[in-house]
Amino acid sequence: MENYVENKNDIARSKVSASRFLFYVKITCIIAFVLGGCYNLYKHRYKGKPKVEVPESTLYNPKYK
Repeated sequence: MENYVENKNDIARSKVSASRFLFYVKITCIIAFVLGGCYNLYKHRYKGKPKVEVPESTLYNPKYK
């Protein structure tokens, strides 16, 4: 008679446990990449229209001195 304890939660022996673990790893990676991309877009966002000095001679109705 063999005396051993069968470990059903071992990831190497249970395909269901392994696939569940890999599923959660994939979901975690996808969420990490999405949040990282959102943060990067937020960090490099458009800050608004800058105030640009336009020479008067280049306006639609130019003003000359």
